[in-house]
Parts: sequence; structure tokens; C-alpha cells
Amino acid sequence: MIIRSEEELKGIKAISDIVALTLRKMIDYTKIGMSTLEIDAYGKTIFDTYGAVSAPIKDYGFPGNTCISVNNVIAHGIPSQDTILKNGDLINIDVSAELNGYYSDNGCSFILGDDIQGLQPLVDTSKKILKHAISIISGGTKIADVGKLIENQSKNAGYRVIKDLGGHGIGRKLHEDPDGIMNYYVADDKIRRFRKDSVVAIETFIATKSNHIITAEDGWTLTGDKGGFVAQHEHSLLITSGKPIILTSLNGI
Repeated sequence: MIIRSEEELKGIKAISDIVALTLRKMIDYTKIGMSTLEIDAYGKTIFDTYGAVSAPIKDYGFPGNTCISVNNVIAHGIPSQDTILKNGDLINIDVSAELNGYYSDNGCSFILGDDIQGLQPLVDTSKKILKHAISIISGGTKIADVGKLIENQSKNAGYRVIKDLGGHGIGRKLHEDPDGIMNYYVADDKIRRFRKDSVVAIETFIATKSNHIITAEDGWTLTGDKGGFVAQHEHSLLITSGKPIILTSLNGI
């Protein structure tokens, strides 16, 4: 969406604070031996406190309040009482919600307990690349240049990117234009640029082995075409003529 009034700015800031705090609290709440359903239920209690509604449920009928993906699951992991978290698991929590007609989105991958799978460098690289990608975005920046940066920095660090997933516009819906803010350089995307006063969600999908997704029979759960692991980090931003405003900064990513 394009922010055109102080009322709209207050609305997008309010829901962004809620999703950011929910993500931070869910990460801190997560412990070895918990189920992902238990963590998701905790997230819902935070939504309820503020009167917010899960965006994946509201817009898509997703079977969970949040997406919680573990180890080889890239994204859209369905919270389950059967998924019990273990020491060393790579976990991704993606939190998006709606309040008073405004939407915001953020996500974070992290290691639970000890890094026994040796994945902390992957997580750190994803965070670093997201931070750098955000730093180059302003009104007029080519959208393809962000994908180019993410892809090049991922390759330089010895990783790949998932090419089927990316960032998107957000505000009055969970997914808006510009859609397809990809993690790789789209050579024929020569025209699209970020627009001042627009709201977008920028996210990384940094991979050890895969470049593409496979969708499970449940219609939601995503894994990699060549296996391996993926780290995702995401912020919602307000684009300005200078550095963007990170609306979800309270998540601490």
C-alpha cells in the first residue's frame, strides 16, 4: 500500500509493532521438548491481547495462526502437536497479522539450543544479507537490484537462494504489489522500482543445497528440491526517499 495519511501510518505502525513483538516473544518462549502447536497457541494469545487476527488464516485459511518450520521445511510449516522440538533444530517462525484493516509480516530463523548441525553460519548470513538489502532500498531503487544483491552475497558466502519465494508489497492485504521481490537477479525486470511511501516485506531465503521448492501433499509445507536447509529473515518496511523505516524493528532481528 501507499501511505497517504497520518491515520494510515498509525495503522501500519500499530500492526507492525504487534507482529514484531509476537515474533520476539514466540522465539523467547520456544524451548526444547515443546510442540510447534504449543508455540503457535502462545502466539495466538498475544494476537488476542491486541485484538489482532492471524493473516494466514484470514486471507488463505492456513491451518495455524503462524507458520513454524523445522529443519528441512523451508516455509509454511503447519503447527502440530506431533512436531516436538529438539536440541539443535533449525526453526523458522513467520508471523503476520491484521488489525483494523492493516497487515504486517515478519519472520526469523534461529537455532534452538546447541548448534549441533553447524547451521549458525547460515542463519548469520541470512540476517547479514537482509540488513544489507534493506540498506540499499529507497524510493526509485530498482526491485531487481535487491534480488541481485541477495543472490550475489549468498553465492559469495557459499550458499544458494530459493528462487520460488520472495518479498512482497503489504498493507491492506498480506500480499500486494509489488509482488515477486525475488532473492535472485531477474534480468528482464528492468522497469519496476520501489515507490516512496509504499510498504513492503523484504525477506531472504538462503539455502545450503536447493534452489526451488517442493509442496507437500498437505498443500502448504514447503521443502527444497535438493534437500538441505534454508534460513529466512523478514522485515516490513516503509520506503522513503532515504533509508527505509523498519516497521518491525521490535522483533530484534
